[in-house]
Amino acid sequence: MKEAINSFLTYLTVEKGFSPNTIAAYRNDLKQLAEFATEEAAKSGSLPSWASFGRQGMLKYLLNLKERNYAATTIARKVAALRSFFNFMKAEGTVNDNPSQNVGSPKVGRSLPKPISISEVHRLLEQPAKQSRTEAKRDVAILQLLYASGMRVSELVSLNLDNIDVEEGSVRCLGKGQKERIIPIHQRAAQAVKEYVREVRPHLTARRQEETALFVNARGERLTRQGLWQILKEYARAAGLGGITPHTLRHSFATHMLNGGADLRSVQELLGHANISTTQVYTHLTTEHIRRTYEESHPRAK
Repeated sequence: MKEAINSFLTYLTVEKGFSPNTIAAYRNDLKQLAEFATEEAAKSGSLPSWASFGRQGMLKYLLNLKERNYAATTIARKVAALRSFFNFMKAEGTVNDNPSQNVGSPKVGRSLPKPISISEVHRLLEQPAKQSRTEAKRDVAILQLLYASGMRVSELVSLNLDNIDVEEGSVRCLGKGQKERIIPIHQRAAQAVKEYVREVRPHLTARRQEETALFVNARGERLTRQGLWQILKEYARAAGLGGITPHTLRHSFATHMLNGGADLRSVQELLGHANISTTQVYTHLTTEHIRRTYEESHPRAK
């Protein structure tokens, strides 16, 4: 059970870019649930598992929270955390159903993503070239491709060699729901990937020549989400950029595309959003960006 929680927290950190405080809150909520599930399993003489927890277990847990006089807002927050956790496990194949699916919870306003500026992106992308180690060219390719495509981290680490065409300048990836999309990438990113595949990857996979993953670690194995997160943290620190996550580059890609005149529908397709309402959050962000830029140029307009 603990392993599933750790995997979920890694997903929230790497994929969603949640803050340390939010991650700590999720960890506490899930630890509390795991303790309750373990106690309930012990009462029935069975081994605790998320697959067997079920809807009855969830209802008992919520009743337990109410009996302990938790505030309604606290319970609502915990329900939201548990729903996300079980959705993650369902997607990973750990459970068949989400026991919190029909448990009501008040809606919480969606927070706007926080992109970095184009100059900050350039500063970040320049960092790997300052390194002399073998993996530096791989890291250039990773950062260039993340920003050039707007891919999710899970999509990028899932890429195989045959998913990218550096000559045509395109990458084919599988998004949520196994939906495939083709993303065009600019020449600089394509060239970075080409150099990595030609000059670096053969050395990394010398003992694992059967490996099909595009991006691999020092052992020649497919790079993990957590491994990519560590790579980005190192370069973000070197660039003097705090709080940067792999998802930050996805946010920045979308925002910069819209600021550059791209239409909302095109950005939706590039990001792989099922609903355009998900993409529309960036229009609010770009409006704020334009307003802030204007105020900086015209102090009296504030």
